[in-house]
Amino acid sequence: MTTVTVSEKLKTLAKDLTKDYPRSPREVLGGFVIAGRTLDKCRAVLNGTAGEYHFNCPLDRLFLDFAGIDADEFKAYVATGASDEEVCAWVKEHAKQQDRTEIVKWNNQQRYTTIKELPEQLQLFMEDYIPENLPKGSIVYHWFDVYDIEEKRIK
Repeated sequence: MTTVTVSEKLKTLAKDLTKDYPRSPREVLGGFVIAGRTLDKCRAVLNGTAGEYHFNCPLDRLFLDFAGIDADEFKAYVATGASDEEVCAWVKEHAKQQDRTEIVKWNNQQRYTTIKELPEQLQLFMEDYIPENLPKGSIVYHWFDVYDIEEKRIK
């Protein structure tokens, strides 16, 4: 693991995730769902304001692995204080997956994955996580709903 120097500009871009939420995994950055959320968490981790959030978690790995982007390289670039637009350009330049049709299909697969379609280990985790962390009576149609309900973007 490499040491990353954090720019002053990054400090102004980083959300304080102890007070705010990262973007919804549904939001697109650089053509990919999950990427904006990954960026928000990465900036916050670098800035020391991540709270309970983690960069390079299993959700981030879905994006990073599909795009073929190395987490440490992404983190080093984000540490420069790159804006969202600059990160979009960097992602497009460094992503191994460039075929727009494949990206759109992957985005839709992620957006519309149901709990029953998740890997068994994640299904077991969600079985307890949902009733313990979402408001009683919450209806989860798709996996991303868990994040958006918990972070009060949908009811």
